[in-house]
Amino acid sequence: MLKTLLVLGALAIGIALGMAVGGNAPGLVNGADVVGSLWLRGLQMTVVPLVVTLLVTGILRTAQMASAGRLTVRAIATMIALLWASAAMAALVTPALLAAFPLPEAARAALRGALATAQPTGEVPPFTEFLRALVPTNPVAAAANDAILPLIIFTLAFAFALTRLSPDQRAPVQGLFAAIADAMIILIGWVLALAPIGVFALGLVVGSRAGVAAFGALGHYVLVVTSVGGVVWLSGFVLAWIGGRTSPLTFLRASIPAQAVAISTQSSLASLPAMLTGVRALGVGERTADVVLPIAVALFRATGPCMNLAVAIYVAHLMGVELGPVALVAGVAAAAITTMGAVSLPGSISFISSIAPICIAMGVPVEPLALLLAIEVFPDIMRTLSNVTMDMAVTTTIARAEGDRE
Repeated sequence: MLKTLLVLGALAIGIALGMAVGGNAPGLVNGADVVGSLWLRGLQMTVVPLVVTLLVTGILRTAQMASAGRLTVRAIATMIALLWASAAMAALVTPALLAAFPLPEAARAALRGALATAQPTGEVPPFTEFLRALVPTNPVAAAANDAILPLIIFTLAFAFALTRLSPDQRAPVQGLFAAIADAMIILIGWVLALAPIGVFALGLVVGSRAGVAAFGALGHYVLVVTSVGGVVWLSGFVLAWIGGRTSPLTFLRASIPAQAVAISTQSSLASLPAMLTGVRALGVGERTADVVLPIAVALFRATGPCMNLAVAIYVAHLMGVELGPVALVAGVAAAAITTMGAVSLPGSISFISSIAPICIAMGVPVEPLALLLAIEVFPDIMRTLSNVTMDMAVTTTIARAEGDRE
């Protein structure tokens, strides 16, 4: 938390200093622009290898869990379906929120001007071409050209092919990808250690060019993205009511301790003991509780697809990028798939590793993510709160389907 507050403070100080100097210190602003750009490039260089290695290890881990029995398969299938539903919801709700409560045009124009060096990653092709391009003829070229969705398709196929190998054959490959993923996480950790400097530099540039509009835009962003996460929180009560036959009030009473831990720690893992106590108070048997909840914490992040996609859609709104149906479909697919490989990562790392591929798939600039990373502490509270609520709702629902309710 201390590091998060340090980065947030660096952003505020950078914007404030930039507003103070305005256009009176072009050398300072240009120098800050170089420093901020170098830090951003350090984040970007980790995205493709991190996505590939995390997807491979995530699929193999999921397949190993699924082999444990029917209960585990039911839990994983339910969670995957909910991840796709979460992404689809964001593709509908986020544009609707932005249409109803758009960022004031003056603020949007000012911030867009401040981020004038940010360029879309490429045009999204027509739907027929989009379908053809999903299967890459050369996955290495797809990685080099930031064709992220075809690369994800190849990675998924490769990972599922690995699951068909014998354990002895699979183990070395799995170990290699796990080691690469761990090394990339260490590397991005080094880059993020410089976040106060990078965010301060970027904030200074934005403050000097956008002025007070920068603060208003960031506040608007927090409200929109948090509102999308709030839909998942409410959906947890609906799922527990319909699927688990548990009244919303009863479910609320049982989930309040876990939700309190989630808000205070922003960690689903730290909330696990309270979640176990809560679902058992709802009559869920130990067999279901002790299997489903750990799987949920290890594999399932219900707000991942919707809030990650909401960030990408918001960046498109901010930068004036028009998103058609094809771009939104690409975003939904990228959001649902990449979430599975990033559940166990710290929030700051998963923010980059999960959202940057979505932006790239949709043709949206990734540069604004560096600023939004600094204020992720506020949406992250809603992320954890909603994830914990949905974990308990899923466990309650599966327990009823399994006949494991008192």
